[in-house]
Amino acid sequence: MIEPLLLTTARVTTFIDAVLLTGASGFFFSREQRLFLVTSRHVLLDDATGHHPNRIEIELHTDAENLTQQVQLSAPLYRDGQRLWRQGQDAGGDIDVAVLELDRTALPEALAIRSFTPAHLQSALEAVEVGDSLLIVGFPLGFHDTLHHLPVARQAVIASSFGLRFQGQGYFLTDGRTHRGTSGAPVVMRGAQTRDDLNWTLLGVHSARIDMGGRDLQQDESLGLNCAWYADILLTLTEDPEGSGTADEDEAKAPSERA
Repeated sequence: MIEPLLLTTARVTTFIDAVLLTGASGFFFSREQRLFLVTSRHVLLDDATGHHPNRIEIELHTDAENLTQQVQLSAPLYRDGQRLWRQGQDAGGDIDVAVLELDRTALPEALAIRSFTPAHLQSALEAVEVGDSLLIVGFPLGFHDTLHHLPVARQAVIASSFGLRFQGQGYFLTDGRTHRGTSGAPVVMRGAQTRDDLNWTLLGVHSARIDMGGRDLQQDESLGLNCAWYADILLTLTEDPEGSGTADEDEAKAPSERA
């Protein structure tokens, strides 16, 4: 049996036309009949580093009995100068989460993926405590099972008060070993009460490692801390099918504000 959690996550590769740029992680989120790829916003656009891809490719499994079978799906990020993905804001500013709706008509008829839904989001903030065990599922430095095209899971724990926006931003901290390529990975905790066998609660979207700017590289190790944006922003980013992804629209707002 394949752990369903590993089928929620896909390797994301960014391009400018045919020129390969970067590798990252992403995961599937479905709402009603619509399917989205979720990743970090900076995977799709990062002005600070001059990162401006115009398309991505993701790997899709096509046979649940033979995971060596997969196809590459190319998805444009812009059409007629308008972006096709959505990003969000809350009271603290921009949120490093983006969603791209996938055209179901462009997907292969045989599709062996799993997706999170609103039922997998955490509703009771007080049920998550500092030190709770987590998994971050992704493709660190692009590393994965290249035969079965599956991600790897890294252990982590909650490192800040869940529900208390760290430094006023829309994220919480995790303590775990991560690498480049993990951006956009789901941050999950065992125990979602759903009707399927995907018994994981989606808490956040891994964004980046956090470090001290003045750290002595000779004497001090990296902090090993990471920021994960609260996953409830997905309720806003996936709720409006009309006009989503236009470049001049207002940024989607987070549905909840935490202290």
